[in-house]
Amino acid sequence: MANLNARLDQIIPKIKEEKFIDGRGLGNEISFYVFDYEPDGELVVRDYIKHIKKEFNYEGTNRRIIEFDLYKMLIEITKEKRIFDRIFQMEEQQGKDTLFKAMTTFAKPEVFLQKIEEQLGDHNVVFITGVGKVYPFVRSHNILNNLQEVLDKKPVIMFFPGRYDGQSLQLFSKFKDDNYYRAFRLVD
Repeated sequence: MANLNARLDQIIPKIKEEKFIDGRGLGNEISFYVFDYEPDGELVVRDYIKHIKKEFNYEGTNRRIIEFDLYKMLIEITKEKRIFDRIFQMEEQQGKDTLFKAMTTFAKPEVFLQKIEEQLGDHNVVFITGVGKVYPFVRSHNILNNLQEVLDKKPVIMFFPGRYDGQSLQLFSKFKDDNYYRAFRLVD
């Protein structure tokens, strides 16, 4: 946990750097970052995200952070599609495979993308959280790939419970999500 805390302490100074907000120094790549951590540090990371947001929550700051928790978004989507109340019944009566098919048909990256676009406002730093909580219905590489279309000028930090080596995402350090080369590790 000491190593995790030391890595978390590097996030605020990184966000404060001008090149972070400008996206400079990345060889004209998109400003997408992954903060990876061992899954047992989830609660520590969640608390620290609140701390980061408070740090920049003052009048006149030029960092306006918005957090998109994929799990909360998924719940919101199921309620909008009027299937939230049927999810548990579906799993119980028809099994996990049917539930998985149903969830993945409406929980497409485009739906999340549209919500992010609608809620973004004048925020200029995006946090993506809840990655582990929505697996396997929503895959993090799909979200990142689709976010590129909308947020290519805004820095995005995905908080990822697993490992990211700059080439592939391994959720919970066990499941290979997919190859993703376009993000940078936020903190080594």
